[in-house]
Amino acid sequence: MFWKGVLGYLPVNLVQGVVGMLGIVVFTRVLRPQDYGVYALAFSVMSLVHTAVFLWLEAAMARFYAPEAEAGRLPGHFRTLYGAFALLAAGFPLLAGTVLWVWPAPTPLKIAIGAGLATILFRSLAKLVQERRRAAGDVRAAALLDVTMTAGGFAAGAGLALAGFGGASPLVGMGAAAAVCLVFALPTELKQVRGGPFEPARARMYAAYGVPVSLSLILSLALATTDRFLLAAYLNETSVGVYHAGYSLANRTLDVMFIWLGMAGGPAAIAALERGGKAALHETAREQARLMIALALPAAVGLALVARPLADVMIGERLRAGAAEVTPWIAASAFLAGITTYYFHTAFTLARRTGLLLAAMAIPAASNVVLCLVLIPRFGLQGALWATLASYGLGAAASFGLGRRALALPVPWDTAARAAAASAAMALAVRLVPAGGGALELFAKAGVGVAVYGALAWLLDICGARTHSGRLVRALQARIA
Repeated sequence: MFWKGVLGYLPVNLVQGVVGMLGIVVFTRVLRPQDYGVYALAFSVMSLVHTAVFLWLEAAMARFYAPEAEAGRLPGHFRTLYGAFALLAAGFPLLAGTVLWVWPAPTPLKIAIGAGLATILFRSLAKLVQERRRAAGDVRAAALLDVTMTAGGFAAGAGLALAGFGGASPLVGMGAAAAVCLVFALPTELKQVRGGPFEPARARMYAAYGVPVSLSLILSLALATTDRFLLAAYLNETSVGVYHAGYSLANRTLDVMFIWLGMAGGPAAIAALERGGKAALHETAREQARLMIALALPAAVGLALVARPLADVMIGERLRAGAAEVTPWIAASAFLAGITTYYFHTAFTLARRTGLLLAAMAIPAASNVVLCLVLIPRFGLQGALWATLASYGLGAAASFGLGRRALALPVPWDTAARAAAASAAMALAVRLVPAGGGALELFAKAGVGVAVYGALAWLLDICGARTHSGRLVRALQARIA
């Protein structure tokens, strides 16, 4: 199931990567630096509110689908989750509108946040549909929904930005794309609700599991966004735009990779545990961890090595220089964050020990606030980068340690050592490429890096590269014969 997901979600990964890069290229050029900063702040607020109010439903849909399907209780599962969503959605607009009305924020920021809050309802419902499809192993349908929302949201947001709608444009585009997708996807999903009762006891069980997940992700978002609000408070919104541009360049690139592997690995791990026990889980988890490290570690090192030419190509001129300084630090942070979120944290969700997950996230979130308050006033943007990397390092250590109390997952140290050695050799080779700037330097360094790491991955058999390539060659030879 894992490799089926890896291959099936590859188009999603490619589209998300392309759209993520295009978003940086377009929005850092079309939007003014202050508008880009407004968008960054509004996006952070939207993410926090969505996580606080609705994400526990998505987490329960993903985790409980397999056992409820085995027990033949899916109609009640669906009715309870969609009924809970309807109850929350009924009161959300009034509460959000009231808070936004009385909040004394600048008008452009209030408009952008209002657009983000409206978008939440459509995107959360679409995510419920997507999580159901993922959990059921319907890779094609889940991938199609994700690709449509991603590409459509960017296209609509870019059009609105070009029309002069400011920092709210990307958020309105996301909401519009999700609404259109629901017109086609939701009727089919609601058919599965028929005949199922809304069960308050089941809703309480789902909340007991999902609310700690939501709270832990709020802490994760606080870890990722606190620095932006403090930069805005101590410096200005332009500095937030610079930071967000460099942050997005590194984090979005790696996050797309981790999301891709997580989309495949999460349902596969749940299915393995529910159907084959811990032995089957360990086999699936080790395979997932090996592939994660083999792909993400060199990607993080490579991003740090090409930060300057990548910023020249991707970032608007007014944000370019500062963003290039941000990217290497965030590349390291994003690697730690991805391994933590998409591997170490699965120990808590698989064991249903989500209270421990909340404790694991409290450590880096609290440390990030303290470090930002200490470092940003004195060192500015550089202080935010130091605080971010240190906090994610603490988070990885805390999640690894506490996760072993919930459900010990295998750590492929041999793969990590080989990938680190190959990445170090790749870095030495890339540093020898002359720094000419722009696209020429970027493609030259990227080409050298891919060639060197690819060759060493084959020689060192990282994640079974030599073994798998040999099987592929033999299969092709047999097919030709």
